[in-house]
Amino acid sequence: MPSDETPAPTAMELLRRVPYGRLATSMRALPFLAVARHIVSDGRILLRMHSGFGYHEACDGSVVAYGADNYNAASSGDGGDLWSVQFTGPAEIVHPRPEQAELFGTAPVLANGEPFAPAYLRVDPHFVTKHTLDFSASQLVRHAA
Repeated sequence: MPSDETPAPTAMELLRRVPYGRLATSMRALPFLAVARHIVSDGRILLRMHSGFGYHEACDGSVVAYGADNYNAASSGDGGDLWSVQFTGPAEIVHPRPEQAELFGTAPVLANGEPFAPAYLRVDPHFVTKHTLDFSASQLVRHAA
């Protein structure tokens, strides 16, 4: 259990603990969520997603929301508290620097059966929300199969 002297992790620090999250915006006036790989670089969030869906183009120049959590990791029994973070801000198509591209790691081979073609977005977080649930994963309700 953390002491009062240990500062709580920031939303950016928490985001660094998981590799994937969900991007939310609208496309042709309809809301959508898309999975994306993320890294934190220079106080901004860089996303890698499949360009074949066209989601990156719908987000370019728009305000988007990006969220991530540790729900799956915490529910596996590692004893950690649950947390989620959400960032809202403008997104822009970018080309990552080589050292940033390396941080993403190996890209998927396929996306919905098509060869994965990466597209990159930078999100400049203007609004940040962090939520934590202060109990261990061992207290979670398990659903019977």
